[in-house]
Amino acid sequence: SSTMDSPDQSAYGIPVTSTRFENHTLTLTVTNLAIEYVGVLQGDTVVRGTFRQGGQAFALNLTRQPISKLTVVRPQDPTPPYPYLEEEVVFPNTADGVTLAGTLTLPKQGAPFTAVVLISGSGPQNRNEELMGHRPFLVLADHLTRKGVAVLRFDDRGTGRSTGNFSSSTTLDFARDVQAAVAYLKTRKEINSERIGLIGHSEGGLIAPIVAAASPDVAFIVMLAGPGIRGKELLTLQSEVISRTMGFKEELIERTKAVNEGVFDIILNTSEPDSLQPKIAKYMRNAVRSNPHILAQSGMGEDAFVNMQAAALSSAWMRTFIRHDPAPALEKVKCPVLALFGEKDLQVPPVPNAEAVMQALTRGGNTQSTVKVLPGLNHLFQEAHTGSPAEYSAIEQTISPTALDALSSWILALYQ
Repeated sequence: SSTMDSPDQSAYGIPVTSTRFENHTLTLTVTNLAIEYVGVLQGDTVVRGTFRQGGQAFALNLTRQPISKLTVVRPQDPTPPYPYLEEEVVFPNTADGVTLAGTLTLPKQGAPFTAVVLISGSGPQNRNEELMGHRPFLVLADHLTRKGVAVLRFDDRGTGRSTGNFSSSTTLDFARDVQAAVAYLKTRKEINSERIGLIGHSEGGLIAPIVAAASPDVAFIVMLAGPGIRGKELLTLQSEVISRTMGFKEELIERTKAVNEGVFDIILNTSEPDSLQPKIAKYMRNAVRSNPHILAQSGMGEDAFVNMQAAALSSAWMRTFIRHDPAPALEKVKCPVLALFGEKDLQVPPVPNAEAVMQALTRGGNTQSTVKVLPGLNHLFQEAHTGSPAEYSAIEQTISPTALDALSSWILALYQ
């Protein structure tokens, strides 16, 4: 038996489904993560092989080392003691029966404070939005609190110390969790209840306008790479631009795009959730047989790939996200809005998202909105080479100072 560590993703002790060593060849399989490693023992100390996951493959050589937990050093991670107060908090989302756990950071003087709630991107995220060895929300909370702004960041429902079921939840469920966070801040005497704002990254940038449109308690919002176009269009575009950056041929990109649009149409046109998964499975099986490059890029067998896609694409979250149009909520937001985009973002490309956000705010008559595209930055607002998600972990920087300063200076200017 064996386990696998991925320090970049702060994941340790991942169980390996199958471990085989035959004829000097080591084969490791992690079924639920679509991972396979095949390597050949050379001498007594080195296994040289290839690691595959999803559509990516790269050389990976294994050597015998003493067992120890590796840590990834990120220069922007703050270390105690902090020049501010830090408090572990819990608060209820009574409507959904969920208890959310997080961290509230408070400046030492100047109360009552302007405050913000941080809203993470898609996927189960802890309060630090920890991914690829980075902790963006830890860095952001530290930056803002040093500037005099109180910050509440919390574990997604069903993640970390928060209760609830993440896998069955949707964007709209997460919006209610944010409403609960705002309600909690209003109970704190250290917080100015008239100056509570939201900062949302990626899907969090989709959630912030939903909450602000429905609640007069939100004084301002910051959208960090927040989508401005429909979910179906965004996911189609995302796949296209990432594939192009990875050097795939245009013909294959167009064929993959057609497959994606087809499966999204099935989702949009199926009203009964129980019938959706078998429909998608049938469609994807035919699609990969007609487009063998899709299966080749995945590095998976047909059954495993089809089953994984059918489960993911029929989830409650995906059904909601595919249908969601950000424009109606944006048109209803009347508080000040700052929308920042990274020029090299391939997950929420600034073209056409930045323009779509600006147009929706303008249609709604919002005269206090600012939309900016920051040069050279990726989806995480790191200074990037290509913007590819494959670069995220290799970049030491967690968030560009340019982005941090643009965000904090805008918030502080609201109340000068």
